[in-house]
Amino acid sequence: MVSTPRLVIAAPASNSGKTTVATGLMAAFAARGLAVSPHKVGPDYIDPGYHSLATGRPGRNLDAYMCGPELVAPLFAHGAAGCDLAVVEGVMGLYDGASGQGELASTAQVAKLLKAPVVLVVDASSQSRSVAALVHGFASWDPEVRIGGVILNKVASDRHEALLRDALDESGLPVLGVLRRAPQVATPSRHLGLVPVAERQGDAVDAVRAMGERVRAGCDLDALMALARTAPALADEAWEPAYAPAEGPRPVVAVAGGAAFTFAYAEHTELLTAAGAEVVVFDPLRDEKLPAGTAGLVIGGGFPEMYAPELSANELLRRAVTELALSGAPVAAECAGLLYLARELDGKPMCGVLDATARMSERLTLGYRQAVAVSDSPLAAAGTRLRGHEFHRTVLEPGAGPVPAWGMHQPERRVEGYVQRGVHASYLHTHWAASPEVARRFVEHCRAR
Repeated sequence: MVSTPRLVIAAPASNSGKTTVATGLMAAFAARGLAVSPHKVGPDYIDPGYHSLATGRPGRNLDAYMCGPELVAPLFAHGAAGCDLAVVEGVMGLYDGASGQGELASTAQVAKLLKAPVVLVVDASSQSRSVAALVHGFASWDPEVRIGGVILNKVASDRHEALLRDALDESGLPVLGVLRRAPQVATPSRHLGLVPVAERQGDAVDAVRAMGERVRAGCDLDALMALARTAPALADEAWEPAYAPAEGPRPVVAVAGGAAFTFAYAEHTELLTAAGAEVVVFDPLRDEKLPAGTAGLVIGGGFPEMYAPELSANELLRRAVTELALSGAPVAAECAGLLYLARELDGKPMCGVLDATARMSERLTLGYRQAVAVSDSPLAAAGTRLRGHEFHRTVLEPGAGPVPAWGMHQPERRVEGYVQRGVHASYLHTHWAASPEVARRFVEHCRAR
């Protein structure tokens, strides 16, 4: 049984202030000495970095599309174990989910799967009495979604607040917080959303602290905690990465990190470790060689386009990565990793493992995907079916090698990525908790070297 008090922070639409409120609540409750478990609905990698900074715990994703609805509560229970409170930040608008698939992967679906009360964050900057109609519509749309209160964001003045409160008095939903306009708390954005924590360092710490102070001053934390405690117990067992690996030495799996490679799900490292690997994180911006004894390499997503000159300048590491890949060692590269393995990125030399060039594009590629492995690789056997997502503003030419990594079935049919020697490189982000055999297969290939 999972009895952790919990709240889902949702909004009528994107850019309403969910991240500010959710991160601020995490920081404010953590400052009270509570162990706060941070979660994010959907595939986004960036917000969980701020959540982790606020709580001191790994930010974890709850994605009903990639992992399936049946894994949402178990993954939540895994992350929330031993915590006093869990805060779940929603995605987009409350009822927005995977395109054309109803409520699938929406914040509303996750709230129902967790039996969690929802706090609706409303951007009140251009309305007064209409806020009541808006809140009423969201609260009554799906009777299985329990909206327990409202936090008003971007409120202009005392008079504006009074008008909003008067209107909401008739809705029956309590106002649990009022936040005034505060641009100093804003976090900078660029082509894929917020700038990740790893790139901002001290500025990110200051931003999270400011969010916590703002939420503490403007929200009724006691009422929010009381609401969180109304969530009933969940009968779901916690997800576990446990696996009985083969006896023998633990192969070293090097995992790229640092400012250029910040996109990673916490469960991937846990699964690699459970499968018998010794996971060692390295920074391609700073480290001139791979960790000692590296038998396999994982290069996840991030922003190599922002650091192309620095990555290119680290010739010693590029050469080490190329030599490892050419030796046939298992290499799993997603999105940013794909670009790093290419011949060049925006004219800057990269590792040259793949005979392809990458460049920035004006077009955003974003969305969920259904994929099947085209051929055998250390990551997946031919025919393996996975769900994932793409999220980039770069273009790779050619987009697929002689032996592609994936055949895509949504939104259009195409082949994508590269499989050569031990390399599996693709734009597709996947969540290995849904297919733990991926990590096991990868580590077994590393052990066999």
